[in-house]
Amino acid sequence: MKKVLALLVAVLLVFSFAACGQQKTEAKTYKVGVTIYQFDDNFMTLYRNEMEAYFKSLETDAVKYDVTIMDAANDMATQVEQVNTFIAQGVDVLIVNLVQTSSAEQVTNLVQEAGIPCVLINREPAEEFIGENMCYVGADARQSGTYQGEIVAELENKGDINGDGVVKYIMIMGDPENTDAQYRTEYSVKALQDAGITVECLFQQTGNWAQDQGQELVANALASFGNDIEVVFCNNDAMALGAFQAIQGAGRTVGTDIYLLGVDALTECCQMVLDGTMTGTVLNDHIAQSHAAVDAAIAYLNGETVEKYIWANYTKVTAENAQEILDILQ
Repeated sequence: MKKVLALLVAVLLVFSFAACGQQKTEAKTYKVGVTIYQFDDNFMTLYRNEMEAYFKSLETDAVKYDVTIMDAANDMATQVEQVNTFIAQGVDVLIVNLVQTSSAEQVTNLVQEAGIPCVLINREPAEEFIGENMCYVGADARQSGTYQGEIVAELENKGDINGDGVVKYIMIMGDPENTDAQYRTEYSVKALQDAGITVECLFQQTGNWAQDQGQELVANALASFGNDIEVVFCNNDAMALGAFQAIQGAGRTVGTDIYLLGVDALTECCQMVLDGTMTGTVLNDHIAQSHAAVDAAIAYLNGETVEKYIWANYTKVTAENAQEILDILQ
């Protein structure tokens, strides 16, 4: 009888251990709130899609990421409301692409009071608004502007198509409150001047990063200044795409009687650089930046220390390396 009881106990223990082995540890799920300044933006569309895919790629059986991405529709009040919603939902970390860097304090104060770590991306606020458990991930827009100017300065004629000793340009700016727009505008021209080139601004207007506005502004400038315009600087590729439509409409030819520069290295613009219908652009690396933002968010979730500033480099895109950049992007 004792032998039978011992055998039964042994069998029960085996089944017990087997059952324990079959029980999977429930995954820890972190809630991530993301607010993007505007979904209708070429670059930020690439950025947010890559960010979401990268979060998914980092999931394991033990850790999951519940990522909610909201469109602030280029409205600061909407973005503040979204941040309040995320806080009320008890998200574990926030990623914020500010609508207005000048209004950053509205968001950062809310985040600080809630005690939620926050990764600010793409639009750099003043340093004073980046508080505890908060960092900024982006690229230095001064570099992108410098690269635009250097692409022109490295042309055989240095952008002086008519040979009069002065490079006459127009500037299509993004959001004037955005530091990226300010730096790209300033440093593209500074790079030409630093190369010893005399410049003259014929026209400078705000296109708010939008293709249709870029087209309208450049069409207006071409109507007013005609063949005097030698270089068209655009703070981003979307506006450069619009500028190209206006240039075509005016019967001008990029690379022959006018030069066109953008920033972002959208795939269609890299192809245009290869085709000679765009002089150059500057790679704003959405892959490196989005991955760095996700890595920073996860570091906060793991209780790790995160650097206040995390930078990615820009890359010049000209006919010499456009195919290489396209291969990376595709």
